[in-house]
Amino acid sequence: MTGQAPDWHVSRWFNTNGPLALADLRGKVAVLHAFQMLCPGCVLHGLPQAQRVQATFQEHDVTVIGLHTVFEHHAAMTPVALEAFLHEYQVTFPVGVDEAGTPLPQTMAVYGMRGTPTLVLIDRLGRLRAHHFGQIDDLRLGAEIATLLAEPPSL
Repeated sequence: MTGQAPDWHVSRWFNTNGPLALADLRGKVAVLHAFQMLCPGCVLHGLPQAQRVQATFQEHDVTVIGLHTVFEHHAAMTPVALEAFLHEYQVTFPVGVDEAGTPLPQTMAVYGMRGTPTLVLIDRLGRLRAHHFGQIDDLRLGAEIATLLAEPPSL
């Protein structure tokens, strides 16, 4: 799976000083974790895994980005609720709110996500390299990230 990763469509950012774009992350491996606050798999597995990835890899090599992509229970998942959720669960990596779309949020749609949690790996050159729906084993994910880090940072 290769090809340039699509741009993100984000209406608001948390845990960062300003908006983030894929171009800002060139030279790093990006781990994009799409989640919803009311998704049990996200809360129990996806978000803790994203936090472990952030704690394990050097910041100058790997960037973890959360994408709150709401496709159900819209009234309950407001930015105010998300801010409280991120604080309560001690999520410190940048989190963007996926721009609403019809019928799916825009980033979710352009990435072809089937639901949450979804984990996407983007290499140092901005190419989409892995797309996982549901839970992925930590060891497998670590190996996939390490493989991308072992590749040359530019061609």
